[in-house]
Order: sequence, then structure tokens, then C-alpha cells
Amino acid sequence: MMGKNRLSVSQAVERDLRLDFFRGLGLWMIFLDHIPDDVVAWLTLRNFGFSDAAEFFVFISGYLVGYIYAPIVQAGNFLAATKRLLMRAWQMYVAHILLFLVFTAQIARAARKFDNPMYKDEFNVANFLAHPDELIWQALTLRYKPVDLDVLPLFIALVVAAPLVLWCLVRRPNLTLAGSVILYVLARWFDWNFASYPPGTHWYFNPFAWQMMFFFAAWCGAGGAARIWFIIQSRAALVISVAWILFALLIVMTWHSAFLESLIPKWMIKAIYPIDKSNLDMLRFTHFLALAVVVSRYLPRDWPPLTSNWLRPLVLCGQHSLPNFCLGVFLSFGVHYLLVQYPGGVWKQIVLSIAGMAIMTALAWLLDRAKAVPNLFVDVNETGTAEPALKPGGA
Repeated sequence: MMGKNRLSVSQAVERDLRLDFFRGLGLWMIFLDHIPDDVVAWLTLRNFGFSDAAEFFVFISGYLVGYIYAPIVQAGNFLAATKRLLMRAWQMYVAHILLFLVFTAQIARAARKFDNPMYKDEFNVANFLAHPDELIWQALTLRYKPVDLDVLPLFIALVVAAPLVLWCLVRRPNLTLAGSVILYVLARWFDWNFASYPPGTHWYFNPFAWQMMFFFAAWCGAGGAARIWFIIQSRAALVISVAWILFALLIVMTWHSAFLESLIPKWMIKAIYPIDKSNLDMLRFTHFLALAVVVSRYLPRDWPPLTSNWLRPLVLCGQHSLPNFCLGVFLSFGVHYLLVQYPGGVWKQIVLSIAGMAIMTALAWLLDRAKAVPNLFVDVNETGTAEPALKPGGA
């Protein structure tokens, strides 16, 4: 029976290349957005609307949790799903700590080599370099995080909570989603957040708020999207979504044009600002949902370009998101200090930005090729007899 359950679950889960494509696109945008004053970063989503790559990543990750693991839990394999999710959280934790050490060492070396303390202050590592004995513990407990290293702790917290939420989703999906919404409202009302370091500070990405995006996506992946598909595909939803996207574009353009800013009524400005990213402002959440409605309508699962060589780099990067995220953070600082220490104008920004994305693509290609290397280790079954993992005549 267990073998049949595993077989049915594995057959039910089919890779959606759209998710890989948008996750890869999000990785490139995060890399570019982390480079201050980079002209190429003007092409990223945050310059054309309220949301940015953070919503991309959280939604896609939550959707995959619901899409992949909800059938496993429903098939009676809750412990297996829990084990896999907790192992994933552990992998992200180890990746975060390693990235923290490499990133901090990179900044300290740049500050010393160029005799420029700006780097230590700009990326919030000066306290760590001055008191490493105290702050290493704060880093291990995810309380202390340099700039640009806030994303992985959020994912760790959400993935650790995912098994319990999945257990509820497969039994009472709508009530579970309602509970997530209520938690979001309470967190915004009472300012709930995890404590950070130094004392008096909090996590940049508030898990109590961002959990709504993650678990709404999990609800969609577990079958919720299919239940409301008639609404998503309706003309009314399309009209409202396009209108909201255009409104967000107009507001963002006012940040760069005094004339456009003068056209916005004062009462509207008071109602809109501040657009709180830390607590997942509703403007950001609804803007992303509007984008998702348009994309789901005009980008089908079997869209031919997804399998073309042109989009292959983005798809590959999306399929290896964790190592590429870490590499992107590392490369973004490298590009930043090269542009600060060796100014070269717009063309240098373009070349370095393209080079960074090319390096991320190369890593994804190497990891993809590594998966094709045969496993020569011996598999041992429960009876204790050994079988070669690579049999004669095998592929």
C-alpha cells in the first residue's frame, strides 16, 4: 500500500517550468537589486510596481510546498513530508551560516584592502567585526543578520512551520487559510515580529506577516487555485488586475517625476504611504496577485518558449535556487565594490551585471550536469543484500 501511495504521488507531481522560469528571473532581479546605483537594476520589477522579487520567491516557494507535499500528506505520509521539509530547512540554515561567514569575510577584506570603512557600516557588519565572540551566537540564532541576508531566515521559519500548516490544509483548507489571514491582521495590529540584534530591532521580513503570502500560495498549490479558477480566468478579474497594475506603475513613476507627483491628490498619498515591505503591505500583496492573474491567463503551462534555448538560463537558475541565491548575494557585493573602487560609467555597470548573471547561469549548468553523473555507490536493501547502483548495461 505504501509503495502504491508513493507511486501515485510521484506520478501526480509534474514539474511546471513556469515556476522555474520565474524563480530564475527572481534570482537575477535580486542580484541586480542588491547592487546600489546599478543602471541595469532599473529593469527589475520594483521600478514598475509595488511588489518585487521577494514576492516572487515567497509565493513560488509556498506554492511548491502545497503542490508537492500536500498530496504526500493526504496519502498518509505526514512524517515523510515532515522529514523532507525539516531537512530542507536545515539545508537553508547551513547555507545561510556559510553565506554569512563568506559574506562577512568578503566585506572585511574589501574594507581593509581599500581602507574604506564604508563597507562595514553599509552592510551592518561593523559590530560583528568588533565583537565576533558575542555576535557569532546572535548569527547562529538568526537574530543578527547583515544587510542582504534577511531572506533565508524568513524561509527557514516558514518551512519549519509548513508541516503543521499542511496537515491542516489537507483537512480544512479554507479554515487554514482564514487562520493565516487572521494571524496577518493580528501581527500588523499588535506589531508582532521576531526579535533581532541589536536589542530593540526586529526581523526585516516579518514572518508573522509574510506567512500569509507563503501559505496562501500553499493553499493554491494544494488545490485552492483550481477551486477559484473560474474567478481567476474571468474578464472582471483581468480588468481589475490590469487597472491595479497600471495604477501601481503610475504611483511608482511619481517617485521620479515631480510633475506626475503633483497630479496625485494629497489624501491618496496619505492613504498609500508608507508602503511597508517588512510587514507585507496590502499594496504589495494585491499588486503581486494582479500580476499572477495576468500571467496565469496568458502564460500557459505548455508555453513553447519555456523549453527553448533562449529561456534555458533562467529555467536552470530557477531549478537550483538555493546555491544561486547565495552566489548572487556574494556577487552583488563584488560588483558593488568594483564599481565603487574602479568607477567606469554605465557600460561598466552593464558588463559587470551581465557577467554576474552569466556566472549564476554557469553554476546552474554545472549543477544540472552534476545530476547526470551516475551514482556508483551500492544500494543495500532491507534484507541486507547489496546491489550495484550502476548495473551493467544501464544508462
